[in-house]
This record gives sequence, structure tokens and C-alpha cells, in this order.
Amino acid sequence: MGAKILVVEDEPAIVELLDVNLTSAGYTVLKAGDAATANVILREMSPDLVLVDWGLPGRSGMDFIRAVRRDADTTNLPLIMLTARAADQDKVYGLENGADDYITKPFSPREVIARVNAALRRRSPQAKSAQIKFADLCIDPDLHQVLVGNRPLVMSPTEFRLLHFLMTYPQRVHTRAQLLDKVWGTGSYVEERSVDAYVGRLRSLLEPSGHAGMIETVRGVGYRFSCNSGA
Repeated sequence: MGAKILVVEDEPAIVELLDVNLTSAGYTVLKAGDAATANVILREMSPDLVLVDWGLPGRSGMDFIRAVRRDADTTNLPLIMLTARAADQDKVYGLENGADDYITKPFSPREVIARVNAALRRRSPQAKSAQIKFADLCIDPDLHQVLVGNRPLVMSPTEFRLLHFLMTYPQRVHTRAQLLDKVWGTGSYVEERSVDAYVGRLRSLLEPSGHAGMIETVRGVGYRFSCNSGA
């Protein structure tokens, strides 16, 4: 049996299109027409990835994603947003608030399958390595945990991978293209400006503890993790 993909979408034609193509690709498809039904399926069926529409009846898909990220049992679940909202600010908002990827309608089923495949590959456990610690900021790949002192920081899988990669190579400058390749994976459909959104989100998470400055922008090049900045 293939990975279980939960499709949270209220348009029957789109649900049918995704069902046929994902099933043909070897996946098991679960379906929900609203966030309440999706929550039940999350508890009872434990899907491996969720495709969710922004404009759901009742509770929006964006609210659903934020709730999934707040729940310790689902915080690392890959989430891909499907939406007709194509404006750059909507994409940035979706990515900053928990979506791992963002697909606009109308879409190609082949593109959706490619992105699902990529997201599931990225979910595969990273090679185990030792904790990395600078000042009182610590990342533990084995436990998939980030600590500031003794306080855990909750972040999405993509945010975790980005922080882990930057902390693994302190002081080294990485271009956006390099970060896309190493964090999102070769062949990712994510655009380079999405890196900026995730860096902004990481800084917001690190700001209360005074560590946001450890992620530095190198003008005209990219980003680096500086162990000489922050608290």
C-alpha cells in the first residue's frame, strides 16, 4: 500500500481529478470536504501528507494548517496548499503560516504528483548526527527538536531542515539556489523567493529569545548562520 494522501477539498471535480491521478501513482487517497472531517481523518487514519484547499466551507484551509502545526502529533506532517490565490503575498502568507508547498489552480496533475513525491522524500529521516549548539540555541536531528535553553521551539519540517542546514555550516554563505537544492531537494518546484519567506519565519521564531540575528543576510548573495550574533 502506498503512502496515504489526505485531500481536503470541497470541489468534487478537483477531488475526482486528484483521486484518479494519485491512485494511479500508487498512493492511497483519503478525502474530506471540510476541516472538521479532515481532523477526524487525521486522528483515525494518520495520513502521510495533506493537500488542502485554502477556501474551504466553514473553517478555512489556512486555519486548518495553523492548527495542524500547533498539534504536537501532526506538527511535522507535510502540508501542501491548493488554491486559486496566485498573488505573491498569498503564497508568502501561506508558506509563512505552515504550508510546505503552494500549488495554484488550475494545476497539472503531473505537477501535483511531482510535488507530493518531493515532499515525501524530504520527510524521510535525515542521517543521524550529533546535536549542534551555539550559545543556548540547540538543534537535535535525532529528536527533531530545537531548544532555547530548556524551552522547545515548535516549527514546521521545512523550517527545521533550513535551520539545521544553516547551523551545520556556520559562517558559510549559501545562495537561495543552494538552499533550495539542499533543503527542498533537487527538482523542487518551490521558487527562490520562498526561501526569503522561510528565513523570515525562522527569524520570527528566534526573535523572542534574541537569536534572530544569528541568521544573517549577505546582501546580493544569500544567507548564513553566524555563531557570533544573537543572545
